[in-house]
Amino acid sequence: MQNLIIKSENKIVLVTDDFHRYLFEKINFNNRLIAILGARGTGKTTMLLQVAKKFRDKETLYVALDDLFFTNNNLYTLADEFNKTGGELLLLDEVHKYPEWSREIKLIYDDFPDLQVIFTSSSVLDIYKGESDLSRRAVNYHLKELSFREYLLFFEQLGLPTYTIEEVISNHTEIASGLLKRIKPLKHLKKYYQTGVYPYYSGNEEEYYQALRNTINLILEIDIQSVRGIEYANIAKFKRLLYVLAGNVPFIPNISKLAEKVNVNRNLLIEALRLLERAELIQTCIKASKSISYLNKPDKIWLHNTNLNFAIAGDKINTGTLRETFFLQHVSVMHSVTLPDKGDFLLNNKYTFEVGGKNKKQHQIAGLEDAFIVRDDIELGTKKIIPLWLFGLIY
Repeated sequence: MQNLIIKSENKIVLVTDDFHRYLFEKINFNNRLIAILGARGTGKTTMLLQVAKKFRDKETLYVALDDLFFTNNNLYTLADEFNKTGGELLLLDEVHKYPEWSREIKLIYDDFPDLQVIFTSSSVLDIYKGESDLSRRAVNYHLKELSFREYLLFFEQLGLPTYTIEEVISNHTEIASGLLKRIKPLKHLKKYYQTGVYPYYSGNEEEYYQALRNTINLILEIDIQSVRGIEYANIAKFKRLLYVLAGNVPFIPNISKLAEKVNVNRNLLIEALRLLERAELIQTCIKASKSISYLNKPDKIWLHNTNLNFAIAGDKINTGTLRETFFLQHVSVMHSVTLPDKGDFLLNNKYTFEVGGKNKKQHQIAGLEDAFIVRDDIELGTKKIIPLWLFGLIY
């Protein structure tokens, strides 16, 4: 255990504390058991170490669950020893890499009431379907990619406030007018499309895209395979499916033809789409007229963010796809999104949005109440025409 303590201290000392993700301030740290889920590369480990830094007055131990320590030791015994020596806060990174994580965390929670546990895992993981149900114990948070607002702060040192969807709709002209005194949003929006979604871009685009492709492989070959127990032969088909989708997004799926193209049956294809969405490689929507069902096929598919478009599809990218992907990525974090009969997106069964460029006119939403045009080529909107970049400030 002493080696784990040394590793923990070294990592906590080295982590920077000058930038916190949007989720950091939303977590209620009074809860005894907290889960932070998210896709690879979103910054879960950094956040966990920043939590340790925030609570330096507590006896804290950070442990990665793929540490070699666990080849001959179990998690429960570690927690027991840590608790006996005055431990107060146990931070567990990537719990899905530990075989019996849910059972042992449940026992730790039940047996050590003075010990707080915060753990991270892949977004693929369903913490309520582990060997032991943690639904009555764990408070669950989900860390998404960097928003456009966070990108501006992290990479450009431009701090902007967040706005609710209602504030953007009702006050977008006033909001944009004030912010335009400080930033040139369209210049930054183009950069965000290409390299702004993950916090590890260091200036070389090709290296960044290669790192993204490597991350995709790890998600498919390790996260999905280990968490869901998918046969490795099918993982290769999942990868083919992702690349087929990337070349055709936004994709309106014909399930039979798509299944034939990637050589899987219908049920496995729907499962693959569901897992790719949980892994945050794709995002999907169903029609507003449909009821939500596990067995429902999605009615439209996009990649999960614009950086994935550039990393996978390269030059074969449609500007309209980037607009829609950006919009959906941001608004879906806090709102339900479906496909309306008229317009591109319906938020919370109330607001209709048509997303486009300079030629997008209002006839697509004519006659609809609470309907708006979203355009990516304008800094400032008027009435029912809203600049796309403002939706990047929602979180």
